Amino acid sequence: MSFSVSGKTAIVTGAANGIGLAIARDFADRGANVICADMDEARLKEKLGAQLDEGNMRYFAGDLRQRLTIANLISATIDAFDQVDILVNASRQVMTTDVMDMDDTSVEVLLEQNMMTSLRLSQQVAKRMIKQAADKPEGTVGTIVNLSSIAARNTRPELMGYSIASAAMEQMTRSMALALAPERIRVNAVAFGSVMSSSLNSAMIEHGDWRDEIEDKTPLGRVAAAGELVGAVQFLASEASAFMTGEVVTVDGGRSLLDPVAAPAH
Repeated sequence: MSFSVSGKTAIVTGAANGIGLAIARDFADRGANVICADMDEARLKEKLGAQLDEGNMRYFAGDLRQRLTIANLISATIDAFDQVDILVNASRQVMTTDVMDMDDTSVEVLLEQNMMTSLRLSQQVAKRMIKQAADKPEGTVGTIVNLSSIAARNTRPELMGYSIASAAMEQMTRSMALALAPERIRVNAVAFGSVMSSSLNSAMIEHGDWRDEIEDKTPLGRVAAAGELVGAVQFLASEASAFMTGEVVTVDGGRSLLDPVAAPAH
């Protein structure tokens, strides 16, 4: 089976920073057509520079919590590349929860941002993939890869909202995999441990540097670079994983093998 994504068209959300940016760049370097989607237009332009709106990389700026924005993203993808074969839901937010504060809205915010946005986009992209299926009588007609976190299983009190949203993302992955399997669309997820991303940087600025604690609780002894998740995502997006659907692949340096109440997972 081929690990290639060359010639495929991928939408990657959260593509202005960290993991999403690393995935988008890698896919483009491997010959895929990539739509880089994010709310932060200035950051997209800064990070992608001269690659924007030419060749096999384009950008789309907008708030994907809005249904009209999702429709516009899919239209922009079809206008640019005629099809969509891969969706990577890499956009996510991390914030802490005050468990005893009834006015704390972090659970609702994170469910909306991290899970509901991915669900709505996946639904609309899947409809497009099904429409394209007539041109492909056999094999996979599309793949969806969701980014989750080991916080879905290994949590801390202050990360309750993030953990709930991550668990919801994983259950969404399994449910959509079953629903879309008859349509030859595969849905999988990557659950990661601590990755040096903008969200982890922000959390360490707000709550103190957790690097030593994270490294102590990670058997491989370090925080991952954003690019170290790319291989797992590429595998799930390619025909190399053609008989996999509904799976959550863990990439965490061994963190989840240890004490479930460990260092924060981002």
